[in-house]
Amino acid sequence: MAEIVRMPKLSDTMTEGVVSAWHKKVGDTVKSGEVLADIETDKATMEFESFTDGVLLHIGVAAGKAAPVDSVLAVLGKKGEDITKLLAEAEGEGGKDAGKEEVASGKSASGKSEVKEEMEVSEEKEEKEVKKEKGEKEEASAPVGASARAPSARPLFGAAPAAVAAPASSNGRVTASPLARKLAEEKGIDLGRVHGSGPEGRITKRDIEQFAGGTGSYNVPQVEQFEEVAVSQMRKTIAKRLAESKFTAPHFYLTLEIAMERAMQVREAINKQIAPEKISYNDLVIKAAALALKQHPKVNSSWLGDRIRFNQHVHIGVAVAVEEGLLVPVVRFADGKPLRTIGIEVRDFAKKAKAKKLQPQDWEGNTFTISNLGMFGIEEFTAIINPPDACILAVGGIQEKPVVRNGQIVPGHTMKVTLSCDHRVVDGVTGAEFLNTFKALMEEPALMLGVGAI
Repeated sequence: MAEIVRMPKLSDTMTEGVVSAWHKKVGDTVKSGEVLADIETDKATMEFESFTDGVLLHIGVAAGKAAPVDSVLAVLGKKGEDITKLLAEAEGEGGKDAGKEEVASGKSASGKSEVKEEMEVSEEKEEKEVKKEKGEKEEASAPVGASARAPSARPLFGAAPAAVAAPASSNGRVTASPLARKLAEEKGIDLGRVHGSGPEGRITKRDIEQFAGGTGSYNVPQVEQFEEVAVSQMRKTIAKRLAESKFTAPHFYLTLEIAMERAMQVREAINKQIAPEKISYNDLVIKAAALALKQHPKVNSSWLGDRIRFNQHVHIGVAVAVEEGLLVPVVRFADGKPLRTIGIEVRDFAKKAKAKKLQPQDWEGNTFTISNLGMFGIEEFTAIINPPDACILAVGGIQEKPVVRNGQIVPGHTMKVTLSCDHRVVDGVTGAEFLNTFKALMEEPALMLGVGAI
């Protein structure tokens, strides 16, 4: 008997999945334990194995498409088995949201694209204006194509301007509105040199005015351009979780400036000793934060609605940037790990995150989070708390600047850190005490470098 395979829930926050690729096609024999498809969750792309034997009779979600958890992913059964009734029962009646889809696709009730309707209204307005001012008959223009094309898509930032399209023509004739033709004649402009911004490249009044005010060789179309990209599962989850955090947890922020000369000296000495291995400033930050959390367990806590959990273990989440957002793999029991071990783990997590190879056990269980943007030249910033943590530490870059030491202005190196706190759990004094302990450890790293600390 045929059996429905449903979209699995592969992470605790997953509400829908995207089928990245199918490893089987309809008609193929599938054995239990074989990889059926690659499924993109909100955090990683994971292989989904079949739990049963059979022939793949139906694919419910095409490659590249998203579907909710528990929706019909596929149907396995015997070759030639009729699954029509089974699918009807599982999927129910379709087509209820057809009207919504039409609106979402940018079509109006008339069936025309909104872009075309807007441009057609503009052209009709221009034509009426010509008739009113001069009483002239409408000039016949070459027919415009049956459908309007949207402006060429291009990235919003950091991209070169889109190439200007060639002047529109139909059967060798340039298409232009009557008002555009009249203005071109008055200004002595050859329509063949003007690039139209209307439907199918039709030349409008605005195009003539821009051409006349420009260099005379070409005009840049003043058309709003944009690119829309489907939201990935990861970005959806980031948006949901951080919005919930920001608007549910009452945030407040504490900032301290830390003198980094001793940390720089100690790091240089350690790296000479362990070469070719190296530790980073981020490794020192993680270690110092972990030790400070052991002294201030109220900061190493979680708000659970009707109770507060004070964690005795220290699992530090480290924000890692990937193409679609942020992932937060966890360095477990960070307070007891040597600096080199912390560094190796963080680098390994970063590689796995960018390759979408992180597994649920890699990102679950954090009790505190660190977000470091110092390597990007950011001096200071505030971060949104990563639930269920009560705090997150935002780390800026090391800045070289004049500082006052012992009443004298001298060259110095400083680093600013900002602690975002959930006021339901952590009060101002508690957060300040934690930051001062962290500052003391960073300004004198010898305090955290006991036996086996490197």
